[in-house]
Amino acid sequence: MNRGVILFFAFATVLFFSCEEDKRYKGILANPESYNGAVKQLTDVIVYDIFSPPVASRVYVYPNIAAFEVLAALNPDTLQSLAGQVTDLSPVPAPPAEQHIDPNLASIHAFLTVGKTLIFSENKIDEYRENFYARLEETGLPSGIKKNSLAYGEVVAKHILQWADGDMYKQTRTFPKYTVQDETFKWKPTPPDYMEGIEPHWNKIRPMILDSARQFSPKPPLEMTMEENSGFYKELKEVYDVGVNLDEESTNIAKFWDCNPYVSHHRGHAMFATKKITPGGHWIGIVAVATRTAGSDFDETVEAYVRTSISLFDGFISCWDEKWRSIVVRPETLIHQYLDEKWVPLLQTPPFPEYTSGHSVISRAAAITLTDYFGDHFFFTDTTENEYGLPTREFDSFLQASEEAAISRLYGGIHYRMAIEQGVSQGEDVGDYVVSNLKTRKVSGIAAN
Repeated sequence: MNRGVILFFAFATVLFFSCEEDKRYKGILANPESYNGAVKQLTDVIVYDIFSPPVASRVYVYPNIAAFEVLAALNPDTLQSLAGQVTDLSPVPAPPAEQHIDPNLASIHAFLTVGKTLIFSENKIDEYRENFYARLEETGLPSGIKKNSLAYGEVVAKHILQWADGDMYKQTRTFPKYTVQDETFKWKPTPPDYMEGIEPHWNKIRPMILDSARQFSPKPPLEMTMEENSGFYKELKEVYDVGVNLDEESTNIAKFWDCNPYVSHHRGHAMFATKKITPGGHWIGIVAVATRTAGSDFDETVEAYVRTSISLFDGFISCWDEKWRSIVVRPETLIHQYLDEKWVPLLQTPPFPEYTSGHSVISRAAAITLTDYFGDHFFFTDTTENEYGLPTREFDSFLQASEEAAISRLYGGIHYRMAIEQGVSQGEDVGDYVVSNLKTRKVSGIAAN
């Protein structure tokens, strides 16, 4: 074999393996699991840093919007930017002309950059990002594409963070704490830690799609009285009776949907805490399950996350507005005072007012959003709680899951039925409004869901 032939085959071999490397990095970036992995990493940090449920919803929504806006800017024929739809968001800077940018890499980078800014344990995001980029480089990611993609992701992230700064979050950090009132039916801190009320000024946070925090205020709570023939007393007694007669299935349902980010345990003089996902974090986990079940591509996966995270965010604002307006006392407080001082709810009572049920509001809003996107009668197996030692549960639809999440709060001993039922109605209003006023797709030049 002559030298020319040898050189030809050597060159062909190098070219072949170079192409294989190229396909490997492209395959990684095209795989929606790359985005699911980034979201899961953010969830893990949210759990580690112990963000409250409403604050966690904020940590989820801005990174997902940043990721989606990157894709919308680079795919303007198919995706509809959120600029002009969500409150005060202006168009992101256009991508530089004639630069080779990988949309998915830029999207992930924008997500991680914004997410890092909103959490405490920044090193955990840095480590994840460095490992992910190193893996891409090992599988052939050209330095030019990496540089251009990360640069554009940074530009969009900066734009989103500047917008986020105007949502009143920083200002509310300086607002006064809630002063406990002596009135019998006003919320008071509950055992075992008697923590102060969480986020009493969350209704000052700028919504995404809602016109205001009070747009979908629920019906007022029942007249609160301890007269035994009153509707309120009957609901209080129901919480007590259900709590002392729990069956195995009701117990499993309550524990599955607990989603308390900080549960304290007291053993004698020792105290330790268990960290778990927030209620919104559970529904973000359901988004991952749904996109895998549906076989969603990268763009569809990001789209599902951004739509759901917006519903969760606005749902918390709507719910917290009512909580800190009505300031309804928790069942545990009244049961100890009037029925049984030794009674303990199955779940630890969260440190904020009772009415309406946050689980009921945000679960319904998320379920309506996911139903709008994936369709009704969408069977899925919810594995979200597996890592916290809980078994999977199966659902025939997102709405069914939201109904179970809502009633779980009665089983857990932390909500009256009125807070659950009115919370579901409130969440339905929020979800319907979001899906009716949020467009993320274009069809023949017309914005569509």
